[in-house]
Amino acid sequence: MTENEDEIRMICAALEMVFRASTESVRMNYHEIGSSILPLLLKVIEKCESSKFSNAEVSILNVSKVLLYFSRVQELRKPLADHNGMLDTLVRVSSSALSEEARILRMRIIANLCNWEDNKVWMSKHPGFLDSILKVAAMDTSSSAREYAAASLMDLASSSKTQEDMANHDRLLATLVKLVVADETDEAREYAVTAIQNLAFSKSNRVRLVQFSDGVIIEALKKALSSDKNDKSRRRAAGAITNLACEETAELMEGHTGLLDVVAKAAVQDTNEDVQKRSCLALSKIISSSPICSQYFENAMIALVRASGGKNSTGIPAVFRLKARDASRRQEMARIPGILDALADIYFSEFYNMKDKDNIIRAIMHLTNDTKNRKAMCNKVILKSLVSAANLDGVDQKETRDSAVISIERLATEISNRKYMARHPSLLSVIAKATERESASELNGEKSTQPRLAKQLLMSLLLAM
Repeated sequence: MTENEDEIRMICAALEMVFRASTESVRMNYHEIGSSILPLLLKVIEKCESSKFSNAEVSILNVSKVLLYFSRVQELRKPLADHNGMLDTLVRVSSSALSEEARILRMRIIANLCNWEDNKVWMSKHPGFLDSILKVAAMDTSSSAREYAAASLMDLASSSKTQEDMANHDRLLATLVKLVVADETDEAREYAVTAIQNLAFSKSNRVRLVQFSDGVIIEALKKALSSDKNDKSRRRAAGAITNLACEETAELMEGHTGLLDVVAKAAVQDTNEDVQKRSCLALSKIISSSPICSQYFENAMIALVRASGGKNSTGIPAVFRLKARDASRRQEMARIPGILDALADIYFSEFYNMKDKDNIIRAIMHLTNDTKNRKAMCNKVILKSLVSAANLDGVDQKETRDSAVISIERLATEISNRKYMARHPSLLSVIAKATERESASELNGEKSTQPRLAKQLLMSLLLAM
C-alpha cells in the first residue's frame, strides 16, 4: 500500500466515481472483488483516522461513499455487516474526529445495514455498537446524523429478537425520549416514536416501558400526540400508546395525568383522520383492558364520552357495552356526566355503523337492568333511541330490536315512569307491534329465551294514561 498521500487520495476518488453505478452493477462487482477490496477500504479509513494525512478527510469521504453504495444493495447488507472489521469501523463514528459529512455518511451506512433483518441481532450485540448510535442520537450537532441514528434504532427495535434487550437498556430509552420531546427534525422524532412503538409490540416489555422513570415514555408519547406538527409522529404515537395498553398496564395508563384527555381530544380534534382513528383505538384498548375495579373508572368513561363525538370513533360503543355488562359499575356508569346523551347521540349519528348502534342499545339494556338506574334513564333522549331501535325491521336487526323492547319493559317496571313513557311519541305503537310479534311467535309454538312481557307492558302504559 502506497505511502504517497496524493496517490491514495486519487485512488479513493477514482473508486468512488467507478461505483456510482446501477444497483445491479454494484452487486455484480461486489461479488467479484468484494472480498479483496473491503479490507483495503477499511484499512484506508483506519489509516486516515489515525494519521495526519493532508488529504485524510477527502479519502475518508470517498471510501465512505463507496461503502454507502454497497450498503444500498439489499443483498449485500448481510455480508457487509459480517465482514471482519466493518462494525468496528462504523462504531468509531462517535469517537473519531470526523467532519459532519463523514459522520452523516457513516450513519447512513449503519442505517442501511440495520434495515436488514438478519443483521439486527448481530449488530445490536456488537461491543459498543448501540452505545455509539446512542451517542450520535443524543449529542451530535448534525440533525441528519441524529436522524439516521434514530432510523437505526427504529429498525433494530423492529425485530422480536432484539426488543427485550433494547427495552431493558436505560440509556436507549432515555435517548428515545429525548429525541421524541426535543429533536428539531421531524424525521428523527418520527423514527424515535416508531422505535418505542416497536419495543411496545412485545408484551413482556409493556410494564417496563410504562413504568420507566416514573412514566417518562408515556409523557413523551402524550406530548407527541398532542403537539407534534408531523402527522406521522402523531400517528405513530397513537400506535405506540395502543401497543402499550394491556391488562397489566391499562390502569397505570388510565392513572397517568392527562393521558386519557390527550388521547380523547386527538380522537375528535386531530386534523388527520388516521390519527383520529388510531387515537380512538388507543383509548378503546386502554379502557377495555382496564379492570372493572379501576379507581379511574369515572375518568375513563368521561374520556370515552368525549371521544364518542368524533366522526372516526367506530369501536367505542363496544367498550360502553363491555363496561355496562358488569353489574358492579352500572349505577356509577349511568350517572357519568353526559353519558346518556352520548349513547343516544351515537345511536343517531351517521358516523356509526349498525353494529355500533346495536352495541349502544345493548349497553342501554344492561344499564336498565339495575333498578336504581331506571328512573334516571327514563328521559327523552334514551326513550327516543329505544323507540327507534324497537321499530327496526329485518332479520339482521332482530336482536337490536329485542334489546330495545327489553329496555323499555325494564324502564316501565318503575311505576313512576309509566305516565311519561305512555305519552312519548310512537312508544305505544312500537310496543303494540312487539305484542303482535310475541302473539304470533306464541301461536307458532316458537320458544323464547325472554319472557313475553309486551302485552302486559302495553296494558300498564295504557292504564297510566
